[in-house]
Amino acid sequence: MPMIEIRDLRKSYAELEVLKGISFDVEKGEVVVVLGPSGSGKSTMLRCINLLEEFQGGGIRIDGEAIGYTTTEGGKRRRRKEAENAKLREQVGMVFQSFNLFPHRTVLQNVMMGPLKVKGIARREAEALARDLLKKVGLLDKADQYPARLSGGQQQRVGIARALAMQPKVMLFDEVTSALDPELVGEVLRVMRQLAQEGMTMIIVTHEIHFARDVGDRIIFMDHGAIVEEGPPANILANPKSDRFKQFLRRYQGDYLDT
Repeated sequence: MPMIEIRDLRKSYAELEVLKGISFDVEKGEVVVVLGPSGSGKSTMLRCINLLEEFQGGGIRIDGEAIGYTTTEGGKRRRRKEAENAKLREQVGMVFQSFNLFPHRTVLQNVMMGPLKVKGIARREAEALARDLLKKVGLLDKADQYPARLSGGQQQRVGIARALAMQPKVMLFDEVTSALDPELVGEVLRVMRQLAQEGMTMIIVTHEIHFARDVGDRIIFMDHGAIVEEGPPANILANPKSDRFKQFLRRYQGDYLDT
């Protein structure tokens, strides 16, 4: 059974159809990198997986459990109870482009909050988990500092630790390096590489094509709310089939194409 199953996912805002029947699976431990121009529906898709956005059609399953909606025996779509959805949402960690840290809480307190407030684990256990995760992302020495004292790259690594503190089955990354200065991008990508090596199931939306090639098991290219191409990085980057993907690669990383 795939860890993530997406079937005919459809999302609209009034008359604007943002996702046009997207379908794909992500196996346990697989890293899928999603590329595409701005406005192609990449971020909306991630937000649907984490149920931060409602979707009008199709289905999403995480480890076999339907997210957001179920289908009755009569074929009708029914929204799950909010308590059920909240429990399922705990299985999906998400890191955004903006850091979203609480400025009035220390780094350690930011990472501890989810386990304490949502999972209800003991404070000593939550603190031990938070310190282990801060060590993983190379920031244990910043545990007692406030976010304003950190660089953008450091704040983003705290955001990753905070998401991991919920011990999710799946991690979603939405353009997590796009707001960073170029010299800070590498420190965030190193943490994501480590997670990939450890077998975390991930969907990563990014424009970092070298990172996609090095870390991704599969690349999906989206445009105008649809999947245009997908395949192993070595194949899809060296031999893009669609003109639209060729144009995209020329814009973001022209050295992948000789023509």
